Amino acid sequence: MTIYLPELAPDNFHFPSPYEALDEPNGLLAFGGDLNPKRIVKAYQSGIFPWYGTGEPILWWSPSPRAVFYPKTFKPSKSVKKFQRKQNYDISLNMATAQVIDLCASTRPPEQTWLHEEMREAYKLLAQQGICHSVEVWQNQELIGGLYGINLGRLFCGESMFSLKSNASKIALWYFCEHFARNGGEMIDCQVLNPHTQSLGAQELPRQQFMERLLSLQKQVISNHCFQRQWLSMPIDVR
Repeated sequence: MTIYLPELAPDNFHFPSPYEALDEPNGLLAFGGDLNPKRIVKAYQSGIFPWYGTGEPILWWSPSPRAVFYPKTFKPSKSVKKFQRKQNYDISLNMATAQVIDLCASTRPPEQTWLHEEMREAYKLLAQQGICHSVEVWQNQELIGGLYGINLGRLFCGESMFSLKSNASKIALWYFCEHFARNGGEMIDCQVLNPHTQSLGAQELPRQQFMERLLSLQKQVISNHCFQRQWLSMPIDVR
């Protein structure tokens, strides 16, 4: 089957409407352009993200339905709570963003990752600009898990997570949800529902509803403290 896609111009950051995305493959919207930080930010502000393999043209996506977490109502399983009480992993924010990005790629087989070098460098540059943020999980000063993504006001656009030890990525998400909610965060975009995010309680929103929330939340201010480098405290119900 032949697919016709608009090609992004190299000299501007305009995107087609997300409502023009294909149904099959779900959400494919455009190709081309580059990974200029301004283009990537514009994409996220429009409900779009890059995802493509090594040797492919840059592909831009806006799938429907969209998978999201609500940090104020996020609840870890009893087994994860019990595990953390015993292991007492340390959780930090923005202390090792480049390492988290690299480990999100290297902990997967090459054929399963879209985080090739060009993508990793783009998100590291966004981190230097204070736009991309990470959560880190540590055991005995060793980085064993984490996640990273883009912040837009009261919305956090999660990109990837990794885990080298049991429950590390689940604990990263749990601590971040409580911290994000406490500082005014209202929704976390995790793009497409998969077995892992579904097991953690992700929900799906149709495109119209997701876009309405996106356009509203990115205009709302979050606490200045939220994304400062810091250690995250243990959630209240586990202390």
